[in-house]
Amino acid sequence: MIRQPDDAPRHVVATTSEAETVLRRLARDGWTARAGFALPDPSWDVGAAHLVLHGRIGDDDLESAQLAVLAAARGAGIVAVCDPESGAGRALIDDLSRLGPVHRGIDGSDLIANLIPEQRALLDRLAAGDTIAAAAAAEFLSLRTANRRIAEARALFGVRTTREAVLAYLRQRQRSPE
Repeated sequence: MIRQPDDAPRHVVATTSEAETVLRRLARDGWTARAGFALPDPSWDVGAAHLVLHGRIGDDDLESAQLAVLAAARGAGIVAVCDPESGAGRALIDDLSRLGPVHRGIDGSDLIANLIPEQRALLDRLAAGDTIAAAAAAEFLSLRTANRRIAEARALFGVRTTREAVLAYLRQRQRSPE
C-alpha cells in the first residue's frame, strides 16, 4: 500500500527533547528516522518506506523548510524543531498545512481543541472511573460508536491503549486553560 502525503506525520516542535519523544513514538509505529530533510531516494514516492526526516530549522533557514515540505509532499514524515513564529517556521507550517494536519509540540498543543464533544465527554467519564460501556450509556451512544470515538482519540493522541489516551487527555487538560 502506498501512503499518501496526507497520511504521513508532520510535527513542528520547539525543542530537541520534544522531537526525540515524537520520534520514539513514530519508531514504535514502524517509521524509520533519518536526520536532515534531503531525501536520499531518487524515486518520487517514498511513503512506502515509512521514512520520517527530522532536524532543526533556523529562524531564517527557508532552504531547509523548503526541503522539509518537498519531502512531506513525496510521502515522508517530518519532525521539525523550529520557532513557529519565525519566518521559516510560519512558512513551514503554512506549506505543510496544505498537505494535511500539522501537529505542534509533543502531543500537539491544540489536541483538546481537535476532540469532538462526544470524545471529551467519554474521556471525562473514563477518567472518573467509568467503563466504556457505562460512559457510552451515560452519553446516549451505542457501545460501537463510543469505541470508535475512543479509537479516534487514541489515534489523535498517538497512543495505543485507552488508558494512555485518558492519561494524555488529562495531561493536555491540565496544560490548557478551559
